[in-house]
Amino acid sequence: MIRKAVIAISLFSLSACAGSGDRYPSLEIRDVERVQGSFDPVDTGESALPTPVAAPSADTIRRLADLTASATAIHAEFERAVPKTSRVVSSANRSSVASDSWASAQVALSDLESIRSRAAVALADIESVYVDARLEAQQLDSITAARSEVLGLIAEEDAVLARLRGQSVR
Repeated sequence: MIRKAVIAISLFSLSACAGSGDRYPSLEIRDVERVQGSFDPVDTGESALPTPVAAPSADTIRRLADLTASATAIHAEFERAVPKTSRVVSSANRSSVASDSWASAQVALSDLESIRSRAAVALADIESVYVDARLEAQQLDSITAARSEVLGLIAEEDAVLARLRGQSVR
């Protein structure tokens, strides 16, 4: 009995699938669903609303000064390390790649690059201050000036490192 009922229900449900597609509604967009009307923006004569720009906070100015001073101190440390590194790299030029002097030159260059990376961290912190100030609609002149100053120091360090790396390559 149950078997007959299951067969009858199955046949009935299968016959519903066998009908023609003409009886079902189309899935195309109907006229009611189409966007109608128009929107005309009001011309105010201005291209954009002005955003009020606040002066950087005292905390921002203090943080910038600290970061710039830190980068300057790191740069001075870099400059103090350059003569020793130059001597070690120059002496390694007369040696083979497997020598102790060559290895010492590579370590000295790595130490110099480590100092440079600390200056890059100060630059990254200045970039963070820039983003925060930008989000808070603060003036960016002092941040841009500090950033340019630190970028200049890092560019000098990069030039020295490139020159020394060029000397140490055989």
